[in-house]
Amino acid sequence: MKVFVTGASGFIGSAIVSEFIGAGHHVVGLARSAQSAKKISDAGAEVLLGSLENLETLKQGTKNSDGVVHAGFFHDFIQFAKAAAMDKAAIEAFGEVLIGTDKPLVVTAGVLGLPLIDGIITEESRLPAGFPRLSETTALALAEKGVNASVIRLAPSVHGPNDKGFVPFIIEQARKNGVSAYPTDGNNRWTAVHRLDAAEAFRLAFEKSEKGALYNVIGDTGIELKRIAELIGEKLNLPLVSLPEEELANHFEWMSGFIALDSPATNFKTQKQLGWKPKHLGLLEDMQQNYF
Repeated sequence: MKVFVTGASGFIGSAIVSEFIGAGHHVVGLARSAQSAKKISDAGAEVLLGSLENLETLKQGTKNSDGVVHAGFFHDFIQFAKAAAMDKAAIEAFGEVLIGTDKPLVVTAGVLGLPLIDGIITEESRLPAGFPRLSETTALALAEKGVNASVIRLAPSVHGPNDKGFVPFIIEQARKNGVSAYPTDGNNRWTAVHRLDAAEAFRLAFEKSEKGALYNVIGDTGIELKRIAELIGEKLNLPLVSLPEEELANHFEWMSGFIALDSPATNFKTQKQLGWKPKHLGLLEDMQQNYF
């Protein structure tokens, strides 16, 4: 099948491109720069020049494909409202072309911040009103209108070599501030998934194309933030420090708004629906081997 992939040159998107090509699909990757285009082309994919703000380009890529994997996002957490609005507009542009067809649309969202059911996030957990990221609600609204849309909920830490996400930022803040910090008692839990496991889940979700499905794509189902901080302190030979809520912004900066969230999650239903099982390194082992 011919698959249109946004974010195709990114940390997660490049793994998705390789996964699809390895499974025999033809990939068209969206590229907003010559550098991104070269990376996509070198991976063996076709290039479509444009950005998430070029809605007509997105519609063109969608029309000329057998379906869409939307892994692109404007990663500026200081301008998150702008990023969320861009994301919503892009997803609606895909839906405008896909409505009335059976072509799949797989949209990226996340588990962080979802409400706990009996102490844990499940596939039945639903976003609270006013949730700032609009990916999931927009995709589900399209599914209700007949678009063959499903949602991949990624763990907050998608890890692997060349990770530039949350964990590298926490490590850099430790270096910068001279302490390895964690919020309050550090008992809040985060989930994680290796980028190659995530890429496989995207492919399976695309191939199975179950309208309205929600997939919790996680490997580690709950790692205490204190344990992550302990490992960073050990590797960098820095003291371990607990920070009260009012001091989080000084150390964690833009990340302070969600560093203390407790988001343990299950993936049992996702494994069954997709026939998917994480098989790569867990976060702590990956950090030990590759992050320092």
